[in-house]
Amino acid sequence: MTTRRQILAGSLAALPLALFGRSAMAQAPVSLKISHQFPGGTIDAGDFRDRLCRKFAQEVEARTKGALKFQIYPNSSLMKTVAQFSALRKSALDMSLYPIPYAGGEVPELNIGLMPGLVTSYEQAATWKTAEVGKAINELLLEKGIVMVSWVWQAGGVASRAAPLINPEDAKGMKVRGGSKEMDMILKAAGAAVLSLPSNELYAAMQTGAADAGMTSSTSLISFRLEEVSKHLTTGRGKAYWFMLEPLLMAKSTYDKLTKEQQQIVMQVGAELEKFGMEQARIDDKQVADIYIKAGAKVYDLDDKAVKKWQALARDTAWKDYAAKSPGCAKLLALAEKTL
Repeated sequence: MTTRRQILAGSLAALPLALFGRSAMAQAPVSLKISHQFPGGTIDAGDFRDRLCRKFAQEVEARTKGALKFQIYPNSSLMKTVAQFSALRKSALDMSLYPIPYAGGEVPELNIGLMPGLVTSYEQAATWKTAEVGKAINELLLEKGIVMVSWVWQAGGVASRAAPLINPEDAKGMKVRGGSKEMDMILKAAGAAVLSLPSNELYAAMQTGAADAGMTSSTSLISFRLEEVSKHLTTGRGKAYWFMLEPLLMAKSTYDKLTKEQQQIVMQVGAELEKFGMEQARIDDKQVADIYIKAGAKVYDLDDKAVKKWQALARDTAWKDYAAKSPGCAKLLALAEKTL
């Protein structure tokens, strides 16, 4: 018969092992998942958004001495493109490099991340992070359970099959993918029919004729090989009215589980990579023209006159509609206009 003394002795004997087990568990590396929709590559080659994720993972792992490790899932291989934002909010995903206006259906205020004509240069885009509008976006995301780790902006252009799309009047009668509700709105005002789909589905749409043209970032114009189905390209180099916010995001639930030191490392590395993001985006703005010329396409650059036409159209349509959605949208737009 087992006595109380034997039970107590057994418990005490097992105590060091239990403590050792807890210590080992506490020191075990934490593996976090990063998902994105863009083509996969290596840390040195490929789509810079995938490279940014790999650089982030490498640097954070090094600085945390292996306490944090990462698995990267490109090409929406872990989950569907648009669903990643909701997955972050529900703690079903740790991190994503995510085109923020894709979340506009869930959080309408985030459509400001691709508001035509509101951002017209990388210099202006860079001011958002520390400006009132950036602080308001951060607060909004935190309320929704998401932490903004790295601000990434990209200029975009237009690839088209049969005719160039440079000025608003060129859009009449064309089937165009704009990339956001607000971009679609100004395209409709210009006389186009619009398509709503993520950029990684644009190749098939243009190949089959479902789309005549697609607006997307310079990097996506390259990575998704749209030069194979295009005869014309309007670039985002120099001048642009299409700028998308594509930040690296972390679920707040994941962030809150990290130690204070790990949180600081995550945010420091995220901030340091913003320079890389801007440099690479600018390189792609120029490189995309070379790639399309080599493929036999005609290439066009925007001038101030064309940008102002699109901006004027946006002010009268998309900007007004966005501001009328809610007090939150109106506030964000007013704060963003202060950066112009």
